[in-house]
Amino acid sequence: MNRFPYPLQLQYFAEEKTEPATPRRRQEAREKGQVARSQEIPAALGLLAGMLSLLFFGSGFLTLFKQLFPLVLSNYADQPMNVETLGNLSMQMLGMIIQPLLPFLAVVMGVGILSNALQVGPLLTLEPIRPKWERINPIQGLKRIFSLRAFVDLVKSLVKVAAVGGVAYLILWNERDHLLTLSQYSINSIENYVYEIIFKLGVMIAIVLVILSFFDYFFQRYEYNKSLRMSKQEIKDEWKKIEGDPLIKSKIRERQRQMAMRRMMQEVPKADVVITNPTHFAVALRYEAGKMKAPVVIAKGQDYLALRIKEIARAHNIPLMENKPLAQTLYRRVEIGESIPEDLFKAVAEVLAYVYQLKRRSRRINLS
Repeated sequence: MNRFPYPLQLQYFAEEKTEPATPRRRQEAREKGQVARSQEIPAALGLLAGMLSLLFFGSGFLTLFKQLFPLVLSNYADQPMNVETLGNLSMQMLGMIIQPLLPFLAVVMGVGILSNALQVGPLLTLEPIRPKWERINPIQGLKRIFSLRAFVDLVKSLVKVAAVGGVAYLILWNERDHLLTLSQYSINSIENYVYEIIFKLGVMIAIVLVILSFFDYFFQRYEYNKSLRMSKQEIKDEWKKIEGDPLIKSKIRERQRQMAMRRMMQEVPKADVVITNPTHFAVALRYEAGKMKAPVVIAKGQDYLALRIKEIARAHNIPLMENKPLAQTLYRRVEIGESIPEDLFKAVAEVLAYVYQLKRRSRRINLS
């Protein structure tokens, strides 16, 4: 008897995503513009760079502000405030501001661009700006407003406001005695003092925001890695997809060939002899009496590979023996790592005997 009047839909019980994302998953996310990035870092570093740039361009700003107020008072104080007057004043002020402001803006923009590039690397994609229904869907919008991420953003904003307010309060509190006696100083002294206070406030606030922004970056990176996590079934499905992709298969085979080629070339210096065609084929043989039943082919190649095998053999003083029929037969019949067949024992034994004879003769010459 069936206990459940309705069938269970097991597909709704999603497998928990506990596995870190694969390189393919990360690459797909990157192509969509999904990267671990903190928007706070460019803003904070830009503010800090802008404040520090005042050390170099600050005198120009002070001179500018000293010129602006007399300009307004002397040229426009007795004129009626209409559209034409405001337009002339705005254009004149803009012309005075733009030149000293350009280096400041260049520094801020440059630091912002550089900090973004250091976070995500070279990335060019139009995916984030493409229109999507989810962005204008009111239901999805409400979900985003009342989501955990929105709550975290609210907490971060409150922490920033508290930190900035605390820094400003401490600086102004330490300067309270000077602030209360400002009326006793000259106009120039007041201007310089206000400039110093603004500079100190800006730098300290920027430093606090930079510190908070790095915490935000690590949080964003954690959230990013968490969002890309995969279930074990997703990883299995991805591997099945990769194995079925002809392009991926060809790349894997090519890499395997390259690795096998490197291993083979590393074995050539261990050879006792290299039998050549002499130009088209080269087969490297190794034999250890008492350990091997028969000589073993440890490397072989045709054309360019044959040339490389011979070059390595010469570099390690390994004898090269020209024997066209034997070289061709060994190349076609024996794979790397295999022993030679019995019908080639005699031919190979003659070659090895001659090689050993040359080695003994060379030793006698060296001893004498």
